[in-house]
Amino acid sequence: MYPFLRLAKQFHVHRNAAPLPLTGTHVSHHMCWPWDLDPWMELNNGRTLTLLDLGRLPLAKRVGLIGALREQGWGLTMAGVTVRYRRRVRMFDRFQIRSRCVGWDARFIYIEQGMWRGEECCNHALYRSAVTDAKGIVAPARVMEAMGRVTASPPLPGWVSEWIAAEAHRPWPPMAD
Repeated sequence: MYPFLRLAKQFHVHRNAAPLPLTGTHVSHHMCWPWDLDPWMELNNGRTLTLLDLGRLPLAKRVGLIGALREQGWGLTMAGVTVRYRRRVRMFDRFQIRSRCVGWDARFIYIEQGMWRGEECCNHALYRSAVTDAKGIVAPARVMEAMGRVTASPPLPGWVSEWIAAEAHRPWPPMAD
């Protein structure tokens, strides 16, 4: 089940947090609960992606995206993700989620997130997100304008650009063999 109560808690905890610049880092604090575990008694990889929402959505609020979505009647979706899992997160481990926008291109906004236990990064994700309306994807330039932040994207880090290029070569639809 989606962690709606945990998400509501994050919005409540950060309700008075200062606005962030577009590429500012939002830090949130969490715990791995028994219902987050897989059969090997560690944080389930799919649940990791769900828990990252708990950092990404408050980030969207703090940079002004949630307000623009509401005003324009737009939605928000994830269009791709790549994740590196490096350290186990076990039951009752406390961790931080650090979330930030690294930039955008003509179609997508790229969000970097990591789960940190102390100074150790347990996993790291790069998301390709899209704002949508009834016609499909809304160009990030239009989104930035609606947020009152008409600005060009900062240069994307090389590893992000390389991931974007690699994804462009990935066949779609996938082969059905």
